Amino acid sequence: QVQLVESGGGLVQPGGSLRLSCAASGSIFSIDIMGWHRQAPGKQRELVAHITSGGSTNYADSVKGRFTISRDNAKNTVYLQMNSLKPEDTAVYYCNADRVTIATMGGRYEYWGQGTQVTVSS
Repeated sequence: QVQLVESGGGLVQPGGSLRLSCAASGSIFSIDIMGWHRQAPGKQRELVAHITSGGSTNYADSVKGRFTISRDNAKNTVYLQMNSLKPEDTAVYYCNADRVTIATMGGRYEYWGQGTQVTVSS
């Protein structure tokens, strides 16, 4: 019922920038939290940043000051602006929508995107 479609990944040199986008579609009434997680080869998936519908944000220490998360509630879209990228930022980045209220159902649900590869290399 709900799909998350990510875009914006790719290959970038160290110090460069990328902007990820994730659009949620379906019978959505509201989304409390939208965020980005990442998983590097051989490592566990980790939170990068999330943002509430009210605009409160939370960042992993490793990206503070370099990444900025934002969202457009009207479009159910979340963005991640990544600046000063480092090789250790290389990972598959997954979009997440949590506490999603569906227009035709009770309860709240969590959804994940399929992931987009970000590679930081010279």
